[in-house]
Amino acid sequence: MELVTPHLGLIFWMTLSFMFLLFVLGKYAWKPVMKMLKEREDRIEEALSLAEKAREEMKLLKFSNEQLLKEAKEQRDDILREARKIKDAIVEEAREKANTEANRILENTRESIQFEKMAAITDLKNEIATLSIEIAEKVLNAELSDEGKQSKLINRLLGDVNFN
Repeated sequence: MELVTPHLGLIFWMTLSFMFLLFVLGKYAWKPVMKMLKEREDRIEEALSLAEKAREEMKLLKFSNEQLLKEAKEQRDDILREARKIKDAIVEEAREKANTEANRILENTRESIQFEKMAAITDLKNEIATLSIEIAEKVLNAELSDEGKQSKLINRLLGDVNFN
């Protein structure tokens, strides 16, 4: 039971041991431990500072990436807009060429039809002239088959010549 109710000598030696322990710890252990704690605290602060810098850099990179993405989208839209304009111009040019070609073909066809019409009319006139000559020849043959009719016709034609 001596430990439960300590004597004055025990308290003295315990206090002396405790003071010696504090002295030894203060002399040899306290400074290195405090130095290690300070170094650890500095490393933690440095790591937090680096993390904050990294966070700021990430924000800048994110902003930069958003800007790049926005610029890329604008460039894409510009390229698509330009491609649509080129496509429309090509389609319009092709349409104009097709209309011009169609008009040229139509004009050539009209000219061809006109030439064919004129050729047909000429052929028809020649055919009519040929038929008229044949009919006149047959009528004259029928009329002039009689000699009395021939002399009558000659006299009449001679009378018409004198009046002219």
